[in-house]
Amino acid sequence: MNSPWRLEVCLHGDRVGTITRFGSDQTAFAFDEAYINAVHRPTLGLGFKNLKGDLITRFPNVSSRLMPFFSNLLPEGALREYLARQAGVKPHREFFLLHALGQDLPGAVTVRGIEDGAGEGDLQQRKNVIREHDDVIFRFSLAGVQLKFSALAEPLGGLTIPAHGWGGSWIVKLPSMQFEGLPENEFSMMQLAKSVGISVPDMALVDITRIEGLPEGITAGGALKGNALALKRFDRGEDGRAIHMEDFAQVFGVYPEDKYKKANARNIAHVLSTEATQQDVAEFIRRLTFNALIGNADMHLKNWSVIYPDRQRPRIAPAYDLVSTIAFLSDDQQALKVSRSKRFRDFSILELRHLARKASLDESLVLATAKETVEAFYHHWHAHKNHWPLSKACVDVIDTHIQSVPIGHEF
Repeated sequence: MNSPWRLEVCLHGDRVGTITRFGSDQTAFAFDEAYINAVHRPTLGLGFKNLKGDLITRFPNVSSRLMPFFSNLLPEGALREYLARQAGVKPHREFFLLHALGQDLPGAVTVRGIEDGAGEGDLQQRKNVIREHDDVIFRFSLAGVQLKFSALAEPLGGLTIPAHGWGGSWIVKLPSMQFEGLPENEFSMMQLAKSVGISVPDMALVDITRIEGLPEGITAGGALKGNALALKRFDRGEDGRAIHMEDFAQVFGVYPEDKYKKANARNIAHVLSTEATQQDVAEFIRRLTFNALIGNADMHLKNWSVIYPDRQRPRIAPAYDLVSTIAFLSDDQQALKVSRSKRFRDFSILELRHLARKASLDESLVLATAKETVEAFYHHWHAHKNHWPLSKACVDVIDTHIQSVPIGHEF
């Protein structure tokens, strides 16, 4: 019988539990007794609380992969496929991937092998094989699908990808080979969101020739040109310390492939109303309205997050991945159902009233926030749409789309 292999899970640098791999590729997570008994323990995740608010301490074993909270810390799609090839494992066998990438995960979680644990030598050998095959893979530790890297800002305005892939306070999102103008679209929508009053991180468009340390081959033989989008990491403080965060796939215990299913905007609103503040609820409604107006059909569970500034109570995290997706792919539905419907043409005062009632929100707060957002959106969109780096075709698509969203005409 194979000896168990173990990883220790740390939060803000302190160990909170272990992940054990044993038997026929089973994994199990367990909290340490010290964390369980701590009076003012920092929050690892809202999904670890029961309905009474007590810490859940027993979890079922998982076959082949990790439980959803840890699975969602890893990259998705083609990026995960690439990492798995370097590790010599199948993409759904996540234990080794988490070990390889565990020093720069989203939020304040870090993962490392337990030095005195049985099987650690084998685990370290596997990591060394990965490193020898392609040291570049340690630069892909950020969750998501799009190619992105941790980066350090340079004094003269450029960016550098750290040699070992962690420690950066910026995220660099490369231009897309499939969707021309994606960084410019996201930059413009984020600027519009900021004008509307939505919390967004600092950002800039950076010519990819000014980014040092990009792995050879990752830019398709030099075919990628133009701008990348650089975003200040809101899960890193000014002193570089990690600030904990989790996305709503983690909150709801949903695997990344189910990020469009098993929960909706109403569920997110209810969590924020229960766990956070009324200001967070208002911010959520502001973003919900904004995304309907720009035609963002990709605000799935992983594109909504909470952050823990005081290490215990969640607040809604700054907005990210705000893209007018209809400029690239025609779509009449949002990623998640709002309350009863996903369709943009159903985003109305009636839908928001239904959301408020079902999620136990203050209806007057919801409607007042939506009204304020609509008014600010129209003002800033018409004032700046021709000054942001958007194509005329993109501007025209959004202009046409706005007319079909009821909330834009009901106040």
